[in-house]
Amino acid sequence: MSEERMVQCRKLGKLLPGLTKPPYKNELGRRVYEEVSKEAWEMWIKASDLFINTYRVDLASSEGVQFMMKQTAIYFGYEEGDLAATAWTPPKT
Repeated sequence: MSEERMVQCRKLGKLLPGLTKPPYKNELGRRVYEEVSKEAWEMWIKASDLFINTYRVDLASSEGVQFMMKQTAIYFGYEEGDLAATAWTPPKT
């Protein structure tokens, strides 16, 4: 049994198990693989559903893929900017 690959997660700020492979076949995917934990990636997958549903993103189109790549880059701090607004807002605590 192989040992889990650990990464210093840029989103959560601690050493955590990393992804088993890059999520995308581009530079962003390589950076996410090297610097984002499985836990943070799972958080992104849940958040990305909100973007897909709110904006009816067609992931089969280049525009949809570009939109989601930009949101991924902003979410993990690779690009400056604000995430697109979604219909869901977190409850006030």
